Amino acid sequence: MKAIKNWHSSWLHDSQHGCGFSRELRVIKQQEAAVMASPSYSEDLNCPLCLTLFNSPVVLPCGHSFCSPCITEALGSQQQCPLCRSAVAAEEAKCLPANLILKSLVEKAQREEQAAKAAGMCPEHEEKFKLFCLTDLQLACIICRDGEKHEGHRFKPIKEAAQSLRTDLEIFLQSVAEDINVMEQLAKAQQENLRVTREKSEQLMVQIGRQFQEMHQFLRKREDEIKNELKCQEADGVEKMKEALTTMETALCQSKELESKAASVLKITDPEKFLRKWTEGGSTMTRESLFKSRTNTLQVVNRELCLEQHESHLQLFMWKEMLQMITPREERLTLKSSSPHVAVSDDGRSVFSGATSQKSQASGFGQPGVSAVSFAHRSGRRREAGGFSFGNLQTINHSHRGGLFGNTSSFENFNDANVFGVSPKTTGIFGDSSSEVPKYPTFSTTEFMTGQHYWEINVGNREFWEIGIENYFLQYKEQKYAACGQNITRELEFENKPQKIGIYLNFCSNKLIFFDADNMRKIHSMSLAVMSEPVSAYISMTHRNPDYSPLTVCWF
Repeated sequence: MKAIKNWHSSWLHDSQHGCGFSRELRVIKQQEAAVMASPSYSEDLNCPLCLTLFNSPVVLPCGHSFCSPCITEALGSQQQCPLCRSAVAAEEAKCLPANLILKSLVEKAQREEQAAKAAGMCPEHEEKFKLFCLTDLQLACIICRDGEKHEGHRFKPIKEAAQSLRTDLEIFLQSVAEDINVMEQLAKAQQENLRVTREKSEQLMVQIGRQFQEMHQFLRKREDEIKNELKCQEADGVEKMKEALTTMETALCQSKELESKAASVLKITDPEKFLRKWTEGGSTMTRESLFKSRTNTLQVVNRELCLEQHESHLQLFMWKEMLQMITPREERLTLKSSSPHVAVSDDGRSVFSGATSQKSQASGFGQPGVSAVSFAHRSGRRREAGGFSFGNLQTINHSHRGGLFGNTSSFENFNDANVFGVSPKTTGIFGDSSSEVPKYPTFSTTEFMTGQHYWEINVGNREFWEIGIENYFLQYKEQKYAACGQNITRELEFENKPQKIGIYLNFCSNKLIFFDADNMRKIHSMSLAVMSEPVSAYISMTHRNPDYSPLTVCWF
């Protein structure tokens, strides 16, 4: 009742200004007469906003008609007629009158169109369908072909178009079966990877929980943090796998639906009904898209879960943070060198530069029972197959300018890409050979081939050192740090000068990671080539006399 009163008030207001409902009726009647006089009045029954047949048409005070949903949305943003820009009051917008005559004309046009289609007649020109538009994929009459709507389009007679489409669908049915089979296999493989990933995640959860149970109660916080990291990896991996699986299942469903539709349409023998059935529902699938394989865009996602140092050496890293009991332990390395310019302590942990002297012997340094020549011979024989050889001691110290490991062009790629934003410098593993000073390499007696390993080196305040493994290492030279590998040197920036460097070697992920061992903060990560032979821990230094600052392997 309130809406009626509002409309009545609005009508009285308009009447006082020389307009009112009688004017609106006159406009509606004029519109009806113009529409009926049009030779193709179905086009005049389209809403100016959505360009489709009117849906519940209403009329504005200015006389223009629109679909009720269309004009409601338009008036919500701007209180004026979209066509003539006449203002529309808020009260008027709430109770716009229905254009019943226009609604009746729309319903009549819809009935006539349906009747024409049922009789095989063009509803617009009342001519029999004789052609099929290959551009719009719809039936057309002779007048449609010459009209502006189909200008430049390609046509075929109905029987010829039906036969061509029938042939295409028969070929499609033969090829789609193979595509469906491939997609089913891909979906099955994705489900298996999803299951394995979840099982791996559960195993890691159990392992982490068991290790944390051995530690003190205040370490529970770190346990939760690491578990959350793993959950994030799992969630990220599972989400991508689920997305891939959903895409595969959607493509599989669409292909099956298309297969079913094609099989159903092929049962129709009448060409016209056959074409109408295939194109009903607005299907605009071209021949190219029909035969395009849907398996080319599908790929099984496989996300490997890896916690790096927290997976294999979790308690060791927790011990470094909280000084608690740990397992597994660090690698208790011992060192040996073939160079007469390097002295190794009796326990094999510390390396000094300078020839073995009475001072070093009195201090307990040297290698009792092992001659430098015999060790050089043994080390050279072992490393010769790996792409380098010590040769004789003179060659090491003066002639080995091209890099410690011989011909570095044979190394695998150094894959860690510009982590610190510094462009790589191809200057040889040890820099410019023209200014290179002799370096004295030392290797661990322990060799690594599989698993995960961690050790620490106390570098102290030395002016030069290189530590890592045989082909990849961290270098400190002229107060600058660099990651070196395969004839490439990348400069790094450190916030502080670390006294201890931690080295984590993971053969499972082929990664070599360096840490500031004082706070266990990651410094740099290198991607390694697949190792075909065992590798040793590598330490190198230059001459320093007197040398009171050795490079020392840390034992906890």
